[in-house]
Amino acid sequence: MRSADDKTPLSLEWQILHNNHEQHEQSALLIKLSSLALLVVGLAAHLPALWLGLAVSLCWLLEGIYKTYQGRLLERLLIVETLLRQADAAHGSALQLYSEWAKQRPRALSLIADYARSALRPTVTIPYLPILVLLGLAKFLHWA
Repeated sequence: MRSADDKTPLSLEWQILHNNHEQHEQSALLIKLSSLALLVVGLAAHLPALWLGLAVSLCWLLEGIYKTYQGRLLERLLIVETLLRQADAAHGSALQLYSEWAKQRPRALSLIADYARSALRPTVTIPYLPILVLLGLAKFLHWA
């Protein structure tokens, strides 16, 4: 098996995809933190709960979209790793992320369903539920 230090097209592609995958994870965390900060600032400013709920929901949707993009990167990463494991990895097709995506690109409704599935993953959903519950509590206590 080749090491991550190899300069073959496949190993370079793996490194780039891996870095992008991790950047998407960092972006998702920033979206979560921004959503929480938005809620706290909005409550402090006495903004209407409806607008705060919509803003938090928009953050949730945005993270679902990011997670969908991240999932596409993961699909290619798994293919690259399979090619790297094969004895004849030098003949694998490197740098094919976009062409493979174009071959598999779903239609509009399927794409929306992909976004929804990503948004409903536990790792995405769990942080937003307490934020929305807190918003509901704030509304109940007349903070918003």
